[in-house]
Amino acid sequence: MPGYLRDRLSPRLHGPATVWLSICDHYEPYWRNQDDELARQRVARWSALWPEIASRHTDDFGGKPQYCFFYPEEEYRPWLLDSLAAMVHDGLGDVEIHLHHDNDTESAFLDRMGAFLDTLHTRHGLLHQENGRPVFAFIHGNWCLDNSRPDGRWCGLNNEITLLRQIGCYADLTFPSGASPTQPRTVNQIYYAVDDPARPRSYDFGTPVTPDGRQTGDLLMIPGPFGLRWRGRLMPRMEAGDLAGNDLCTPYRAARWLDLAPRLGNDIFLKLHTHGTQERNSRALLEGGVDDLFRHVGAVCRRRGHRLRFATAWIMRNRIDAIRLGGR
Repeated sequence: MPGYLRDRLSPRLHGPATVWLSICDHYEPYWRNQDDELARQRVARWSALWPEIASRHTDDFGGKPQYCFFYPEEEYRPWLLDSLAAMVHDGLGDVEIHLHHDNDTESAFLDRMGAFLDTLHTRHGLLHQENGRPVFAFIHGNWCLDNSRPDGRWCGLNNEITLLRQIGCYADLTFPSGASPTQPRTVNQIYYAVDDPARPRSYDFGTPVTPDGRQTGDLLMIPGPFGLRWRGRLMPRMEAGDLAGNDLCTPYRAARWLDLAPRLGNDIFLKLHTHGTQERNSRALLEGGVDDLFRHVGAVCRRRGHRLRFATAWIMRNRIDAIRLGGR
């Protein structure tokens, strides 16, 4: 709450902006399931329907919709990644990295992640490159980046931010985590976390990114919108940018997201998230929910004089870097 109040009370820019919209999916084909055939069906549904949805929309720059599949290292199966890679190579998104782990060690983490990076890049032609090596965006399973749960579960590494930077992570997009105790104290702000390798949750505070500020740190944090929703309720509910089967985009939510999302100069960065392989979500998203999302966000942008641009995590990060370095 203190971080949210600071955000709401701080001066905010108004007026026309470019809205960079990214959907980041905690993409888990084996969610509550160990059956290869069910996992294959879940991925096949997205492979069949996402290109159809993308073909129906363009942004204000003529660009295609983009989708970020954050794939869990522990669920790797080559035939599933082949299907996602085909959509990436058709220009419809990116595959990035998701990870669930518990009581991990530094050496085991580096070995697993290094092998996964190499497999995604060499076997599937995925991931972007910088300085001759593959780089990636990251979402931590169970929201537990940097060993942040009070009970120490679902991570184990107080120096995880340092390790991620070491192996080529260009941005973290885990948050917000809402009611979880892992929720950062900094909200609705793009910033660099500065790691204290001896202590957990070093992402609570950091160095804000500002236009032409040239600030850096250990890991770029790109959060989604976080705040309160009031429509149709005597008491508010939490808004964390989650797209779920029972909580899809509405005109009100679209407007609220743009009120809350981080803004740098004339750019608004709207990062939404979902768990798109869960049947209750995939059915709703692929049978009208994503279409409605694009229509509602587009309508709010037009009403406010904004321009909508579809983005991946990589595209967002590159635009943030350009702003930080004085680009326009």
